[in-house]
Amino acid sequence: MTPSPMPPDEFVDFYGQQRASAILRTPHASAVGPAMDAAVRAGFRVCEFTLNTPDALAAIARLCETQPDVVVGAGTVLTCDDARAAVQAGASFLVSPVVDEEVIECAHSLGVAVMPGTATPTEMLRAHRAGAQLIKVFPAPIGPAAIKACLGPLPFLRLVPTSGVDLDNAGEYLTAGAHALGWVAPLFRPEWMADGNFEAIEAQAKACLECCSATT
Repeated sequence: MTPSPMPPDEFVDFYGQQRASAILRTPHASAVGPAMDAAVRAGFRVCEFTLNTPDALAAIARLCETQPDVVVGAGTVLTCDDARAAVQAGASFLVSPVVDEEVIECAHSLGVAVMPGTATPTEMLRAHRAGAQLIKVFPAPIGPAAIKACLGPLPFLRLVPTSGVDLDNAGEYLTAGAHALGWVAPLFRPEWMADGNFEAIEAQAKACLECCSATT
């Protein structure tokens, strides 16, 4: 039985408290489950599987079933069909690399939070006005200073930098006002995924979370 998704407002608060999510994208099918399990053992409680990862829907369903204290979401959601399939598998939040009003509306109809990808203040405001509860900043290398600058005139946005967040700049992003951070390649390094080095992933996950908790 598919669990009920966490209500969007509750997820927004939970994500803000956790301050971090583990985002898994890999071509290595055999590493998908063990790698995310390593991140969960380290303490991640918000986990995302991109839909272009092998057997992503099955991975979402498995983690929802085995880790009831973890909130699971789907990334690279590009269509309403993607959104419906992800929520049916158990996803409580949907993430996209782009702003697509149809996908945002679909997420609303499914009762889950949605986080479209944006790169400019115009896109951020467009996504917010379309009803997105969270705004993915993608790609994040626009930098912490840009996050702070965007929040100056748009303080109501909940910005989540991804694809560029690392151990060196995580604290700066949070200090600049980021709602939370998405950990991608610096957590699930391609060479660790290829080699099945899940011990390294678990150690790195702990370091990622320590970076986030050290910033108040």
